[in-house]
Amino acid sequence: MAIDRRREAGGGGRPLPEENGSVPGAAGGATASPPVPSPASTAGAGAEIQAVPLPPPAATCSPVLLDYDGSVLPFLGGLGGRYQRILVLLTWVPALFIGFSKFSDSFLLDQPDFWCREADGQGNWSGSLAPSHANRSGNSSIFPPPGLPTPAGGNASECDCHEWHYRIRAGLVQNVVSKWDLVCDSAWKVHIAKFSLLVGLIFGHLITGCIADWVGRRPILLFSVIFILVFGLTVALSVNVTMFSTLRFFEGFCLAGIVLSLYALRIELCPPGHRFMITMVASFIEMAGQFLMPGLAALCRDWQVLQAVIICPFLLMLLYWIVFPESLRWLMATQQFEASKELILQFMHKNRMNTESDIKGVVPELEKEIARRPKKVCIVKVVGTRNLWKNIVVLCVNSLTGYGIHHCFAKSMMGHEAKMTITQNFYADYYTMAGIALASCLAMCPVVGFLGRRGGLLLFMILTALASLLQLGLLNLIGKYSQLPDSGMSDSVKDKFSTAFSIVGMFSSHAVGSLSVFFCAEITPTVIRGGGLGLVLASAGFGRLTAPIMELHNQKGYFLHHVIFACCTLICIICILLLPESKNQNLPENIPDGEHYTRQPLLPHKKGEQPLLLTNSELKDYSGLHDSAAVSDGISENTTANGMKSM
Repeated sequence: MAIDRRREAGGGGRPLPEENGSVPGAAGGATASPPVPSPASTAGAGAEIQAVPLPPPAATCSPVLLDYDGSVLPFLGGLGGRYQRILVLLTWVPALFIGFSKFSDSFLLDQPDFWCREADGQGNWSGSLAPSHANRSGNSSIFPPPGLPTPAGGNASECDCHEWHYRIRAGLVQNVVSKWDLVCDSAWKVHIAKFSLLVGLIFGHLITGCIADWVGRRPILLFSVIFILVFGLTVALSVNVTMFSTLRFFEGFCLAGIVLSLYALRIELCPPGHRFMITMVASFIEMAGQFLMPGLAALCRDWQVLQAVIICPFLLMLLYWIVFPESLRWLMATQQFEASKELILQFMHKNRMNTESDIKGVVPELEKEIARRPKKVCIVKVVGTRNLWKNIVVLCVNSLTGYGIHHCFAKSMMGHEAKMTITQNFYADYYTMAGIALASCLAMCPVVGFLGRRGGLLLFMILTALASLLQLGLLNLIGKYSQLPDSGMSDSVKDKFSTAFSIVGMFSSHAVGSLSVFFCAEITPTVIRGGGLGLVLASAGFGRLTAPIMELHNQKGYFLHHVIFACCTLICIICILLLPESKNQNLPENIPDGEHYTRQPLLPHKKGEQPLLLTNSELKDYSGLHDSAAVSDGISENTTANGMKSM
């Protein structure tokens, strides 16, 4: 209350100096001298506090430098600059290589038909897998979850064989399964190989995301490229399945670093109006890798050659050390102004700009602040916020649910029984899954453009929940009526409904997962964007990890698995309403900016009506942030928390 009375006495909405000695800057970036502590305030603190010099107040930083989307990016020409367009193109090219790596498991670890060659030289089908069991749900929309069940042959004599013969349907003459006879009692090793890549991705996203916020996006990208070349090429030289699985873990770890750093660089290069479409173009290029993968496998014929061909294109990314700079947005958000000035001059030289175009004086302001110490933040700082951590948790749960329930719909459509399989052809199944993913991405573009991020995510989550609930409830009802003699219903009707609901569910759940990752990248502040992306991508990895877990247990508990994720979709629908809308909004640069990035009303308030959202000054006092002074002085105090003007 004492602080509020002092603020009201000052006649402004900005809080007066707190006990830490920081004061807000005057107009034009001028600073006031910190007040001398009173004897009462220093008596209990000890002499050691007086010996430590107070750091310069964070609010003294020029508002021009803190407003990247409003000042720095327009000065550099936005996406109109030639150099910026080249950098965006360089973030698109590796998406094709990433697509090859992500979908390689569908070919390297495809479960073939197998039989034992008898002594008389005749091929007898002994303990062979039904074609419907082989890799039916193993082609997810973003990353292929394993679809390798335990061999059906339960008789030990059927697996008592010294020489197996295989028929691989994935275009290869030999793959990992046929190389080391991973059938019968050794079939579980295939699941471990699947686990290793997914777990490597999860750990890679978490660790490289945190490191990227400390050392930058560019070092993570380059070191990940170097090590994926080392581990990826060594995978092709594996001498046993244990070595293969171990190296695949490290390959997934490095692949996660490449995916995360490119995603962050792509987002931070773009102005608000182009972020979504630039990201979607990268998604389409990645899906092109998915569509080209069967042809690449057919050309290579051997799994070792295929693995080498998938990894070798990453050699081109070694040139990024020369041509690709660090993220300018991250440099300025972390107050590395000396490196920022050098990079801005590089942009001006590449775009052939002159200093007269610097209307807002970005370069002179940088020269004034060039001696400021860098200020880097770890993702754990988000725990002390009031709104930001909730937004990140909601999007992580959405990502987990979207990718987790996708496997449920895939199994319902492809089926884990032969009678439920829509086709016996591997390529038809593979391209069906890829086609659904492509249709989902195409639908996301107009929906998100019209409804925004929050509205689009809500719509796709509602479709996912409806498809899941109708599949669980309506199909059971149809199954009961089909048992009646006069019902006129048959099992084929139930199968058709199941296929239809599964297609809708896969279509919408893919959009939910992809949009959750993009949404999190937008609402997470630049200083911790790597950690935020790592959390949401790791959550997506946990969702995909449920697929091999179910396959390892031979689909036991499949119905409960689907019910749990169906309940999660209902919870997510409620939580999505609490998220802010980031369409056409500037990216938050620091934690206070992200904290003030709060929910907008679904309908804008009428003219003359008091807005329900708090103003920035009110939100500072209400949220209890200790670093509220770091908010830019250029933000008007009658501006609501999400950029709307209060009346």
